[in-house]
Amino acid sequence: MRFHYIASEPEGRVVEGDLEARGPADVLEWMASQGLRPVSVKAMAGVDARGFGGMFSQSITVSDKVFLTKYLALMLKVGTDLFKAIDILIADFEKPTIKSLLIEVRDSLSKGQPFYSTFIKYPKYFSPVFVNLIKAGEASGNLEKVFDDLSISLEKEQEIRNKIRAALIYPIVLVVLSLSILLLLVTFALPKIAEVFLSGGIQPPTFSRIVFAVGLFLGGNALIVFPALIISVVGAWLFFSKTVSGRTIVGRLMIRTPIIKNIIYKIALQRFATTLSSLLRSGMPILNALEITADSVGHIELKAAILRISREGITKGLTIGEAFRREPSFPRIIVNLIAIAEKAGHMESILDTLGRFYESEIDTSIKTLVSFLEPALLLFMGFIVGIIALSIIVPVYQLTTQISR
Repeated sequence: MRFHYIASEPEGRVVEGDLEARGPADVLEWMASQGLRPVSVKAMAGVDARGFGGMFSQSITVSDKVFLTKYLALMLKVGTDLFKAIDILIADFEKPTIKSLLIEVRDSLSKGQPFYSTFIKYPKYFSPVFVNLIKAGEASGNLEKVFDDLSISLEKEQEIRNKIRAALIYPIVLVVLSLSILLLLVTFALPKIAEVFLSGGIQPPTFSRIVFAVGLFLGGNALIVFPALIISVVGAWLFFSKTVSGRTIVGRLMIRTPIIKNIIYKIALQRFATTLSSLLRSGMPILNALEITADSVGHIELKAAILRISREGITKGLTIGEAFRREPSFPRIIVNLIAIAEKAGHMESILDTLGRFYESEIDTSIKTLVSFLEPALLLFMGFIVGIIALSIIVPVYQLTTQISR
């Protein structure tokens, strides 16, 4: 949702602007982070909730951000100034989403505002890591390197997502097809078989009667059951994917599920290593870098551990290695390497190495998950089909026995 805010700076100057956020609380939180005192926050009527004052009919994808950062890095490398690079990008980008963003960036630059000031308005699309890296690069005059690092980091993130999606395609297709066949069998074929047995005066076993009752119910109420099932599935998907409470439930469930929790943990460690490396390379102080990294890992336990390292360890005089040693959430290999890197003075390169190590570990874990899921799903579907088959075979056997007598 888009909000219009009016605020006062510490010096007393009144400023106003527009911000994309989930609600007024997010706007107030952003204003506090900028050192602004709120005067007024109002939702803008007739604004597309997806962002940029209705200009965004599409979201900004990871691919868009990869292209944007890579293109900017390339143009700055060949000597193009930032303002000219933005003009070229506006002409080249066909997607209205990015074009609208770049026009706003150009307008901000023309008013003398810093480059990162536009991105910070849209936390839905640009993470604190993204914004702070640009801010640090702009302050140090090293935007070219920052854009290069961002493009590499975003590409790795996209690659991991694509691997997970590709690995889960076959199990998902298998589940959907199997459930569709079972529903058709139970809804249309099973009721007819059940009627034959029940009308013939045969008393089938209890489990057969239960299966027949389910089939008769689904067959007689298909026009109610199927729409209700579709609505329930869509509603559950919207709740678990679009709401904070739903995503929290899914997150807690995932970190407690065998194999899956292992993958999520390794993804969080990979994010930790690559994010912290990028922030430190940009010249950001370790305490600020850890605070921002904590929000990017996507793992409740690791986030809490990183914040303790920053606030209860390094802030109170411990070395980085000592602060990490106090946290059991981190593997010993990371703790020991960070302690060595701190003494040797090459923290960024060690973190880069750890990031690459966990990328390969994630790949291996995904393959393990798929090799487990495929037979498990086949066994489960075989079990369901076996129950249905037995519920039919046993009454058939009873019927043939009666006829033979």
